[in-house]
Amino acid sequence: MSISHAPPHPSDAAGTAKLPASPTLQRLVPASSRRTRLPRWLRRTTGPLALLVLWQVLSSTGELAPGVLASPGRITQVAGDLIADGSLPSAMGISLQRVAAGLLLGTVVGTGLALISGLFRIGEDVVDAPVQMLRTVPFVGLIPLFIIWFGIGETPKIAIITLGVTFPLYLNVYAGIRGVDTQLIEAGESLGLSRWGLVRHVVLPGALPGALTGLRYSLGIAWLALVFAEQVNADSGIGFLMVQARDFLRTDVIVVCLIVYAFLGLLADFIVRSLERLLLRWRPTFTGR
Repeated sequence: MSISHAPPHPSDAAGTAKLPASPTLQRLVPASSRRTRLPRWLRRTTGPLALLVLWQVLSSTGELAPGVLASPGRITQVAGDLIADGSLPSAMGISLQRVAAGLLLGTVVGTGLALISGLFRIGEDVVDAPVQMLRTVPFVGLIPLFIIWFGIGETPKIAIITLGVTFPLYLNVYAGIRGVDTQLIEAGESLGLSRWGLVRHVVLPGALPGALTGLRYSLGIAWLALVFAEQVNADSGIGFLMVQARDFLRTDVIVVCLIVYAFLGLLADFIVRSLERLLLRWRPTFTGR
């Protein structure tokens, strides 16, 4: 008795003869990348331009009285007059000198205290508590004391700016130092780095992002402190122009001075951000989508 097998079905034979088709690869693109985007400079200027147009419309229709707020056209004309007679450039130069002096002193003091407090435990015990107490006192409230101590010259104005700059820089540099990963410290020690080598090659680079963030905060507070300092017993600077304009109810001059303050603040912040991109190229970060 012989056993015979039935011949395979034609469809089965064809199926075994065919090789499976290779899958088609399709690149996945995030939805945010498929959206059509406007240029970034256009997106950043849309909000201010819309506000400017609304301002001009309200002024042209009389909804915004000139005594309350001058129109953009009037402000542009006044700005041109102040630049032509030299009063605005001269005031800007004096104000910039005050901010530069206060920022330099505040950076030295704030960074020095942060290094002492961040690198040494005994330094933290001695320095941190008094600094934390002083930073809770509004620096604007110290203006009367500074006038009594230093007079009405340039010294109290620079002292106010210095005080405003010191504390945010101290906090950010201190947090940057204490935020350095201990594994990096241990790796540096295993490589034979000395204490100074650890500070130079590990701690300070790790604290640099925090220091630059603190510098940006300090710049903003420096301009705020300048506004208060130049409102009190000043005979020059942008704040002095504002005081004179207030006495004569010149809202157009006041707005021009405020725009100059804002422009100088944005310019300083742009410089620090450019410096941040230059110094932190080794540190890739998320920049948004």
